[in-house]
Amino acid sequence: MKLSRFALFASLTSSTVGQAVKVTRRGGLVLLGDSITEITCWRPLVWEQLVSAGLDGSVDFVGSMSGVQGCSTPAGFDADHEGHSGWQAYDIARNNIADWVQSTTPDIVQFMLGTNDVNIGKHSVDDIIGSYTMMLEAMRAANPNVKVIVDKLIPTSWSDPTIEAVNTAIPDWVAEQTTDESPIAIADCSAAAGFTTGMLQGDGVHPNSQGDQFIAEQVGPQLIQFIEDVQGSL
Repeated sequence: MKLSRFALFASLTSSTVGQAVKVTRRGGLVLLGDSITEITCWRPLVWEQLVSAGLDGSVDFVGSMSGVQGCSTPAGFDADHEGHSGWQAYDIARNNIADWVQSTTPDIVQFMLGTNDVNIGKHSVDDIIGSYTMMLEAMRAANPNVKVIVDKLIPTSWSDPTIEAVNTAIPDWVAEQTTDESPIAIADCSAAAGFTTGMLQGDGVHPNSQGDQFIAEQVGPQLIQFIEDVQGSL
């Protein structure tokens, strides 16, 4: 049983009762993004990785949204998230992120944002990376020790050069922003890492089942490492 909707747990042995107990931490894990987070099926695949690692009972996904669409979900899958179809990093950074993270005080945030900034908002690379910085500042204001995973963007079927430029800029941004107290890791979901246009649905934007699997394989190990790091700090 989870003790709190906004808790990330670690199992410790109690010297007084001689059995494992769960210790509540103040935050949880936020999966943040647009429709690629909200309506596609990589989140249940990540959950299966947590089950295999024995961590499914130790983590709480949090967010103002819940559910998946048309996905097979494993038993116990935690469907809470912060994916919002059609939304842009530029707007989330300025209008939403502060309230979201203040209400959940997450220990870990994973995000993929920027596709709509490019295709809908026509924002520049500097706008998008600057929005990442604003989001990071809000996350750290809520929890100075938050651990962050930023995804490189999956390609579109028309191989948008701005998306590729954002992906090129992400490693330098991470190097500038990461700290020992609040580390940032990269989940490389880009074309350069092997995501192909054959892994996209017919709309040329959203991942198909192969794409979901690819994203999960990039995101899951990073999440597992950070979850274990949080547990080790309790």
